[in-house]
Amino acid sequence: MKSWNKSSTSRRSLMKLGIFGVSGMVIAGIPGMLNAQSMSRGKTLTFNADDIGILNFALLLEELESAFYAAVVIAGKVTNSKELEYMRYFGSQEAAHVTFLRKVLANQVLFTTQDLIFNQAGLEGILGSRDRILNAAIILEDLGVHAYNGAGTGLTNPTFLLAAGSIVSVEARHAAGVRSLLGRSATEPDGDRFISDENLNASINPFKGKAYDELYTPKQIVAILGSLNILDNPITGSLVT
Repeated sequence: MKSWNKSSTSRRSLMKLGIFGVSGMVIAGIPGMLNAQSMSRGKTLTFNADDIGILNFALLLEELESAFYAAVVIAGKVTNSKELEYMRYFGSQEAAHVTFLRKVLANQVLFTTQDLIFNQAGLEGILGSRDRILNAAIILEDLGVHAYNGAGTGLTNPTFLLAAGSIVSVEARHAAGVRSLLGRSATEPDGDRFISDENLNASINPFKGKAYDELYTPKQIVAILGSLNILDNPITGSLVT
């Protein structure tokens, strides 16, 4: 399988969707976890290729989404009442996912919310306008669908599999909801995908076509997250390498 070219493909996709742009907005009043910048890159997040690693990886994605929607509401760039209602509602559901996964994992959680270090410049670039915000929301939600489906193939614990399955469908509904706000297709068109057919992992993608969601490997998800430039924690472990 060809390696995914993060520097070209991801940035080109993000520019097409209007994520990158110049923003002078100063993020003020955002929750502590979003302002907790330090000179270091933050705690290294290590996810092994087992049930614990997979569900903790899912938790990381939920933490990112929850923090993103909280920041969106505070940023004040989404002013339409319907759109703002969507952002608040989706944010509350992502926060509920965080609480749920932490409860399922119990003492097997590998990191705290406070361990996450966000890149303030990257966030400012996204939160500077309504269009960039909504396009970023689509990316994060679609990414969640691809990630849950891809990593979920490795789950063996029935409780963990149920937890993941109960969330992935909600992520898909969120993506469709935000797409509707932008007057776009409810499902992800091929032109929006980060991973082309030739770079998909064939072993976990036996079905292809417009009626199926592609499955991305955790390694591919980490590369896409890196292109968004919103998280400064190094991510490692056998699950993502």
